Amino acid sequence: MSSINAGLEESLRKKIIDEPQMVLDDPNVMRALVAGNERSMGSNIVDMRGLAMERLETRLDRLEDTHRSVIAAAYENLAGTNQIHRAVLRLLDPESFAGFMEVLRGDFCDILRIDAMALILETTQEEAGAAVERVGDVLKFTEAGFIDGYLSQGRSFGGERSVLLRQIDTAPARIYGEKSASLRSEACLKLDLGSGRLPGLLVLGAEDPGQFTPQHGTDLLSFFAGVFERSMRRWLS
Repeated sequence: MSSINAGLEESLRKKIIDEPQMVLDDPNVMRALVAGNERSMGSNIVDMRGLAMERLETRLDRLEDTHRSVIAAAYENLAGTNQIHRAVLRLLDPESFAGFMEVLRGDFCDILRIDAMALILETTQEEAGAAVERVGDVLKFTEAGFIDGYLSQGRSFGGERSVLLRQIDTAPARIYGEKSASLRSEACLKLDLGSGRLPGLLVLGAEDPGQFTPQHGTDLLSFFAGVFERSMRRWLS
C-alpha cells in the first residue's frame, strides 16, 4: 500500500487541497487538528498559538450568542410594535361608545395576545350605589380610590407612572371574572380621563407569568395607554 493511501485517501486528500476552506470553516475539524498537533509535540511544549486560538474561539462564541440575542430582541420589539399599531387602529374604528366597547369585547385580546382584559371606571360615592359591576364583562365600575389601592397593594406606586407590569399569584374575580384563576401576570395602564374626572384603569391579564414583568420595557404600552385614554375622553365629553 502506498504511503499516500496509508495516511490519507487520495480522494479525500485531493478534496482538501482543492477546497481547504471546507476544513478551515469547520471548528470541530480544526480543533481536532490542533489537538493532534499538540500531542505530536509532547507534553513539555506549550503551543501559544493553540491557546490563542482557543481564546479567540471562546470570544467568537460569545459574540455569536450576543448577536443572536440582539437579533431576537429586535424581532420581538418589531412584533410588539406591530401589535400595538394594530390595536390602535382598531380603537380608531368605532363611531360610538357602544361600538368602542364592542371592539374591546371582540378580537382585542387576540390582537394584544392576552388572555383577559378589563376597563375599570371609578364613580363618586353618590353614584356608587347606582353603579353596576358587570362581572365577566369588560367594563367594571368601582368606588373612588379603588384604582390607586389596586395599583399600590400596600406598596408605593409613583404617581407619574402610567404603566405597571407585575406577576400575580391570584387575580381578583371582581376584575377578571371567571378567568381570574388562570392568570399569572398583568399590565395595569392607568388612564387620565381629563380634568374633573376620576381616573380609569385598563388591565391586561396573561396566563404566562413571563409575559408582563417589571424587567420589561413600558414604552409601547405607555404609548398605547395615551391613545386609549384619549379615545375614552372622546366618548366621555
